[in-house]
Amino acid sequence: MLTGLGGALAFSKTSWAAQDFASFLARLQARARAAGIPESIIQASTYGLVPNQDVLKLDHHQPEFTLTWAEYSSRVLSQTRIATGQDKYQQTRNLLAAVTSRYGVSADVMLGIWGLETNFGANQGNFNVIDALTTLAWDRQSRYFGTEVIKAMTIVARGDAPVANLLGSYAGAMGQPQFMPSTYLTTAVSFAGNGAPDIWNSDADALASMANYLAKAGWQPDQPSSEAVLAPPSINIAITGRENLQTIGYWERLGVQRLPGAEPLPADMPAALLLPDGAGGQAFLVYENFTAIRRYNPSDFYALAVGALGRMILA
Repeated sequence: MLTGLGGALAFSKTSWAAQDFASFLARLQARARAAGIPESIIQASTYGLVPNQDVLKLDHHQPEFTLTWAEYSSRVLSQTRIATGQDKYQQTRNLLAAVTSRYGVSADVMLGIWGLETNFGANQGNFNVIDALTTLAWDRQSRYFGTEVIKAMTIVARGDAPVANLLGSYAGAMGQPQFMPSTYLTTAVSFAGNGAPDIWNSDADALASMANYLAKAGWQPDQPSSEAVLAPPSINIAITGRENLQTIGYWERLGVQRLPGAEPLPADMPAALLLPDGAGGQAFLVYENFTAIRRYNPSDFYALAVGALGRMILA
């Protein structure tokens, strides 16, 4: 999910009265007017809004647990998801090839993100984005979410989509790529070049928008993001981690082994060694494109899973 929440993740647990929400909403509407949003859009977006209790419940009761990589990967890399991805690949392989040709982003990473974000478009969320974002902006007293409300209004004001069509997660992430409104405005594309980007219903626009995001994030064509390797039990944990970029040759000299059939890569290619579950667990070499995926979602587990899912689908 593309959130870019940063410090906005901390939320107020204060119980707010209805009048507090009305006052907050009036201030937010004033911000929207100052940003040039037409009054008709402001009213269509916010008239009669009240705090969305489902959003509040989900936001206040997020599960607090830590998964190991083995646990996380077993959940997100299910055989069902892989099989669904293989079917989707067969349906969209010509489209994926065209998107790769335009943006230089390989099919496997698009399939990996598509699968993890929305199960290939099947689970996009059904919250009205402006409703959800306004609720979060009020409850967390968050300028970030307030700004995202105004960005969502901007999408409506541009004529890209009516308010009712802006659907997504309870945190305001929209469509098949799960873009926040600000990301939609800077990154979403209409692949055919006709009309506004439709990241909800158009596979072409959704995939091209993902690829455009990764290209802007520095994706290097014809390079992997990560690969599973074998690391010797004696490897010094202190030199692992994505911050410690060395070269493939350096890691091989320390006994790291690439697997049979691995893509030929130059020995001087920068790489870092990740042991997500520590010594004795799975090992991965990660490359420059790993960082591009982490700009989509700043999680090592997510970026590893994107790479693994894509490889499994195309295996």
